[in-house]
Amino acid sequence: MVVDSDEQLYVPWPFAPLASRERVRVRVRVGSGNTWTDESEPLEIEAGLLEQDDWVKQLISPSTIGRLDDGAPLLFGSADLDAEPISARLYLTAHGIVEFTINGNRVGDDVFAPGWTAYEKRLRYRSYDVTPLVRRGTNELRALIGNGWYRGQLVWPGNRSSYGDRLGALAQLEVNYADGSREIFGTDASWGAVPSSILFDDFYDGQRRDLRITDSPEGKRVDSVDVLDGDFARLIAPSGPPVRITETLAAVQLLTTPSGKTIVDFGQNLVGWVRLRVHGEAGAEVTIRHAEVLEHGELGVRPLRSALATCTYTLSGQPEEILQPTFTFNGFRYAEISGVPELALTDVEALVLGTDLQRTGWFESSDPRVNRLHENVVWSTRGNFLDVPTDCPQRDERLGWTGDLQVFAPTATFLFDTAGFLSGWLGDLAAEQKPDGGVPYVIPDVLREPNPAAAAWSDAATIVPEAVHHAYGDVGVLRQQYPSMKAWVEKVRSIVGPALLWRTGAQFGDWLDPTAPPDDASRAQADPAVVATAYFARSVGILARTAETLGLRVEAADYAQLEKQVRAAFISAYVSEDGRVHSDCQTVYALSIVGDLFASERQRAGAGDRLAELVTAAGFRVSTGFVGTPVILDALSTAGYPELAYRMLLEESCPSWLYAVSMGATTIWERWDSMLSDGSINPGSMTSFNHYAYGAVADWLHRCVAGLSPSSPGYRTVDVRPLVTGDLSSASARHLSPYGEIAVEWRLENGQVDLTLTIPYGVTADVWMPGASVAETVRNGSHRFRSELQPLQYAPE
Repeated sequence: MVVDSDEQLYVPWPFAPLASRERVRVRVRVGSGNTWTDESEPLEIEAGLLEQDDWVKQLISPSTIGRLDDGAPLLFGSADLDAEPISARLYLTAHGIVEFTINGNRVGDDVFAPGWTAYEKRLRYRSYDVTPLVRRGTNELRALIGNGWYRGQLVWPGNRSSYGDRLGALAQLEVNYADGSREIFGTDASWGAVPSSILFDDFYDGQRRDLRITDSPEGKRVDSVDVLDGDFARLIAPSGPPVRITETLAAVQLLTTPSGKTIVDFGQNLVGWVRLRVHGEAGAEVTIRHAEVLEHGELGVRPLRSALATCTYTLSGQPEEILQPTFTFNGFRYAEISGVPELALTDVEALVLGTDLQRTGWFESSDPRVNRLHENVVWSTRGNFLDVPTDCPQRDERLGWTGDLQVFAPTATFLFDTAGFLSGWLGDLAAEQKPDGGVPYVIPDVLREPNPAAAAWSDAATIVPEAVHHAYGDVGVLRQQYPSMKAWVEKVRSIVGPALLWRTGAQFGDWLDPTAPPDDASRAQADPAVVATAYFARSVGILARTAETLGLRVEAADYAQLEKQVRAAFISAYVSEDGRVHSDCQTVYALSIVGDLFASERQRAGAGDRLAELVTAAGFRVSTGFVGTPVILDALSTAGYPELAYRMLLEESCPSWLYAVSMGATTIWERWDSMLSDGSINPGSMTSFNHYAYGAVADWLHRCVAGLSPSSPGYRTVDVRPLVTGDLSSASARHLSPYGEIAVEWRLENGQVDLTLTIPYGVTADVWMPGASVAETVRNGSHRFRSELQPLQYAPE
């Protein structure tokens, strides 16, 4: 395989010619013309189990133990090798989540394998090179199984066993010998099962562990196992990295609450585990409770709703014991610890968990508050991108809400390499989609609404694939998702009828509009019909462009025509001649402006002027919810009011992005006022302190403040157009694109804007300096530009 670095290359994976377990050697070369250089030693690539017939082992479950309230069962078997192996591979999946050991050594460093998918239709398996762990003779194989998403509580109190009531594991160990022979070992009817030291495990409620109990079959009554029916057709390989421990944070402070409790502050709201080093008598009990905030000096647990978020350990009496969960996770900054009479700060640390995504995007400005806001976005992404993109990581929810992701996808693709992570989630979306095209509100779908169809939420079916394609240039994700995208658009077309206005059905609308009461998040200023029809126009436009990209010219033309018709219907029904938009609030103007839902320049200008009036009248505070917030600053910029966009960004009074920063937030909040100014928690039942949706503002920071924006898929071409008003004196952004690192930085001094730009080979940049009427086009290398700061077109009062 030869790669010309001046052309973007997409290699199908797995390689089409590969059969199961086949290996190929690949050498990558780069260059142009007649000059080519070797960039690496040959890379060996090995295919996994690609065919159903490759699976010869069985899915097994304990016969009588391991029931819903029995704790985590331990399955065990052995592999007897007649010779020293030259290689060994373990293929592993489970109904539940599994931790596997060979000869007492843990396999892999991933957590919560095999992960959460649409289990009935897609069950992920993991592959491991276990050559160093196996040996000639008898090898002990053990699988510890937790409830996880398969059987643990999901959505509401008492809702357990969403996918089944029996835990199980399927392990296939393939061993290769020097003489070319191969043996396969793994789970079958010969295995046994015993109880483990984990007496209870649940993602919401936590874990109980008795360290006096060994995780081995010795000295225990052995239970037989049942072979379960296994549909091997649903087994899929992962498309993205697994969940891992990505960072360890030291505790920063020990606190004593007014009631006398001991609390550890880690200084950062995070997702993961508390690891505690203790010594105590056998039978002593240690309890750890988790929360994101303190309220009046005590652990603020009310936002957890029914989730207990508590880990309890019974000590074995060893001189030193390390307490750390296995089958649960928590969102927390603070941990209340009881049962440790002499706790030292150095005895406790936090292990950060999340899908192990490569960081690809950075931003910095001259304002430390904005930098903290951006860092909060990063931390909320890290915490909520945990196998699936969840809304929040702490309370009794933690679901893959489609609406949250569709507004955040452009931000996510800039900050992290989410190509595989999101394409896998989209595969589940397509699998969960209803036969009539309806798209569930959460993926994987545990709500199981019979007829799901909500604007902005279900529109993830079209918006997220386009965002992934735009970021990475991967046409494959569009090809994979096109039937799903089309089915969703046709579903909406069947709802709206000839009028093409989406006025019926339940809608989330501009969810969590700051004017909505705490107990009714959908009661927004924006008319849900305006929101829904604007999103219909957007999805149809995306589908038309996707069909064009895929070479489906007839369908592209048909959907382009439909988009024009939907736009015309929206304008006729909701936009007046002077640009007023029905329901007259920030969100409807923002959606109309960024979607260009106008028939004339008069309407366009009038809508921009009215939005400026509303923002100014609000004291530059945000008046938008989940739908309007991601586009409000873009709308102001597009309408010719960048100064107002900056005023809104930098406002500290509530509701605003910097209000949370001023209150000490280290992640993005679900509500603008999740914490009230007096230090009390918002009385609403939905009050998360780690919710990335409003962090979609980071996309505007990257594209407009720093000025780095892809103008064609995969960053093959970029626009560099910084929005400089004088509110900031510098800003910069870096992004690891498919071609390499792109970096832009500008500084404002004495009325002069100086900009430096570095772009890799294969990328072309159009640079628009402040005040420029035409762009200067440059290619790879480092470049410098200078211009005069332009006077304000509009001076906000």
